[in-house]
Amino acid sequence: VIAKGNHIQITLNGTVIVDGDIREAVKNGTPDKQEHPGLFNKRGHIGFLGHGSAVKFRNIRVKELK
Repeated sequence: VIAKGNHIQITLNGTVIVDGDIREAVKNGTPDKQEHPGLFNKRGHIGFLGHGSAVKFRNIRVKELK
């Protein structure tokens, strides 16, 4: 996960699966039509989820890019 300003890029197993501007993506509302109070926070937690599917994670690393 690389977050620079409003731009988010997510790479999974070497493949970029998300690459875009978060504000642009939700300008007409979020896909689940719910409020997400921390959506535009510049600091905070990263959450991984599977949208109802079983998920397993291994070898996750977090590195601050400067």
